[in-house]
Amino acid sequence: MSKTFKPGQKAPRSGQYEITGPRGGSTGIERTVTKGEPLPPPLKSGQQYKLTDPTKHGGKRGK
Repeated sequence: MSKTFKPGQKAPRSGQYEITGPRGGSTGIERTVTKGEPLPPPLKSGQQYKLTDPTKHGGKRGK
């Protein structure tokens, strides 16, 4: 099972976080959150977040 995060908790990584139902089911709704920012309030009580698509940083910065 993937790790879930509570609303208001600081995001451990930047990326797309899916809102999950109270029992962990998928809602299909995602929010983009930057690392260190609090996860927003969910649509309904008991919902949490799951990181589904982390932002990919990297690559060489051009000259």
